[in-house]
Amino acid sequence: MDYYSTLGVSKSASDKELKQAYKKASMQHHPDRGGDENKFKEINEAYSTLKDPHKRGMYDHQQTAGQGGFGFNQQNRSGFEEAMRQANAQYGNNPFAGTQFEHHFQHGFGQQQQTPRNQDIHVRAVVDLKDVLTGKNLIVQYKLQTGRTETVTVDIPKGAKHGDTIQYQGLGDEGHPRYPRGNLLVRIQVPKDKYWQRDQDNLSIKKVINVFDLLLGCVIIITTLDKKQLELKIPQGTKPGAKFSIPGYGLPNMQTHQRGNMYVAIDVEIPLITDVNTLNKIQHIKNEIQ
Repeated sequence: MDYYSTLGVSKSASDKELKQAYKKASMQHHPDRGGDENKFKEINEAYSTLKDPHKRGMYDHQQTAGQGGFGFNQQNRSGFEEAMRQANAQYGNNPFAGTQFEHHFQHGFGQQQQTPRNQDIHVRAVVDLKDVLTGKNLIVQYKLQTGRTETVTVDIPKGAKHGDTIQYQGLGDEGHPRYPRGNLLVRIQVPKDKYWQRDQDNLSIKKVINVFDLLLGCVIIITTLDKKQLELKIPQGTKPGAKFSIPGYGLPNMQTHQRGNMYVAIDVEIPLITDVNTLNKIQHIKNEIQ
């Protein structure tokens, strides 16, 4: 697949031209507008590669190698495109990390070699679910081979997921002054929350309710992740294990920015009753409803 042809632009297209072409093509072929879903995916794949200077450079290198006879055959080309698709989905701005092409593009194909650069630096950014909800700026410090301490501000986007990697070009190591600096790769870690469970953009929480409230019905107060208090009506006779959905109170999606759902799972609390008179009353009620 030719990414430039897919978007309908020339190989010299500017960032602005790429963006305009992408908007036009994605609207034209969007499945919600009756477009072809496969074509829509190809358009997104093409734009995801060409909008990033690093990915675009690698893609152009592959195209040139394929035309110039540097041993880049059709089998290699197909493998390259598959690696690019996987990288777009998994590694964001680090397109060849973890693939069979990582070594090749560090050292070049045949006589065609990429300019060497310094090593990348990997750091962790630990955030909680509240940071995922609102986004957060973190100050990160790390040491370079030269002994210098680098301090940068890392922007954790809303909706970030555990394991996501953010790449900052030119903020990596600088040990070899002849070569360009490496990149800074920030891996996001989101520890498990004590109360909330996450499933993509949805959040779930468990609420324990007295058995009599389940029998009679009640209204409970749910405090959301962003500290809003919502009333949730529990109908009479609700069974343990029931789950209620509250739309729009989950986590934001990184692409659409729309929030997922909040799910409230109901568990039951059985009170310990030792008073004989109370137990006799409960027994009487039981006999009446049987």
